[in-house]
Amino acid sequence: MSIQSRPGPTAAPPAPPGGGVLLPPTPERLQQAFDNGIWYALALWPALHIATTNSWGGPDSADKRDWFAGAVSDLYASRPDTDVEELEEFLLQVMADEFECVVEDESEVEVARGIWGLRKGLRGESGGDRLAGFRELEGRWRNRGAMKVDFRVIQNEAEDEEEEEEEWDGFGEDMDVDMTAAEEAVPRLVPALVKKERVEPVVDDDGFTKVVGKKKR
Repeated sequence: MSIQSRPGPTAAPPAPPGGGVLLPPTPERLQQAFDNGIWYALALWPALHIATTNSWGGPDSADKRDWFAGAVSDLYASRPDTDVEELEEFLLQVMADEFECVVEDESEVEVARGIWGLRKGLRGESGGDRLAGFRELEGRWRNRGAMKVDFRVIQNEAEDEEEEEEEWDGFGEDMDVDMTAAEEAVPRLVPALVKKERVEPVVDDDGFTKVVGKKKR
């Protein structure tokens, strides 16, 4: 896929001189606020911040982030009825395809809801100031400081493993297992971003290519 960078957020129109009354935002101004707001929402996403900082999308990762914002805007231009769940799937798909990253902490839910709420406000469906949601996102981005990231990044080695075909029949009658103790012995993993590994074909002794299954989320 050819990635063409889009510019980041543009400045808002200045207030009228002399403290005059602001006119209702024009459709062009509302679209500009939507595009800029998407960019702010994505820039505040720790998962995308990690992927961009570490160049998981290649040397043009920053350009891909800008393109990503435009792709979300284009999604709503072509499919205005896109709901939150569909937007979540879109965000995850782009992260996997363009940044070789699988997000497993469900942070895409908050990002999608933020963009959804922004669009709802700009359309006047929330009542009050249509630009309030945009200004809130803009303020969060400008005051973000050093972004704190509470995630681990792990290499996805399990993705290359063949899935087990054998069914489990349960414990034997003579086995006495303390399941509570067993569960407590397993450490709980913190949310992680999984860096996708490319699956290499496996060739057996007879020269046939073996199909390698992928573990699903």
